[in-house]
Amino acid sequence: MKKIIVFGTGKIADVISYYLQEESEFEIVAFTVNKEYVKSDTFNNLPVVAFEDIEKHYSPKEYAMFVAIGYHDLNAVRASKIEETKAKKYKLISYIHPQSGVPKDLIVGQNCFIMNHVMIHPRVKMGDNNFVWSGTVIGHHSEIGNNNWFTSGVNIAGNVLIGKNNFFAINSTIGHSVSIENKCFFGANTLITKNVKSGSVFIEPSTKLFRLNSKQFLRMSKFTNL
Repeated sequence: MKKIIVFGTGKIADVISYYLQEESEFEIVAFTVNKEYVKSDTFNNLPVVAFEDIEKHYSPKEYAMFVAIGYHDLNAVRASKIEETKAKKYKLISYIHPQSGVPKDLIVGQNCFIMNHVMIHPRVKMGDNNFVWSGTVIGHHSEIGNNNWFTSGVNIAGNVLIGKNNFFAINSTIGHSVSIENKCFFGANTLITKNVKSGSVFIEPSTKLFRLNSKQFLRMSKFTNL
């Protein structure tokens, strides 16, 4: 069992620490954040140590690390903490849930997180610091750069090229052989079928409020008779 330190004490770190503790071969020994963000001595019943002093307590020769913070500034904050972690000589682990559909030939970099019930086709290459949440599909021969975030239910078709620091919201879809550059934001339920330049934002409007309230709608639709 490999002993690791998790960078982060927020909701993302809480979710990821569950998987690392309960459904992996790793053992979390401590959490760390920068000194100014230390609000408590413990998190999830384990010690919290200031990142500035972490190597004094846990030698990089004996412990690895995982940076478990969110997609702030299109994942740039997490990427910067990864570089700081490397500067302290810590090795970075990646986590792939055993219940994900991951082919044997998947190429995956450092500090990646692949949740349960993800489906990745053969011949996919994935760089560092990519987070992939449940229900996401990544098609064959797709290549993914560094520092991307795929929320639940994202659909990436085959032969797609994705650059760096992109965010894909729930149920967003990228069509076959599309090329995505860097620092793009794809909102929930967006459909992309053409190449996308860096810095692009795509947002689908919310569903309009129906004119009837729920009681009126149920009476009109006879839904309660089913």
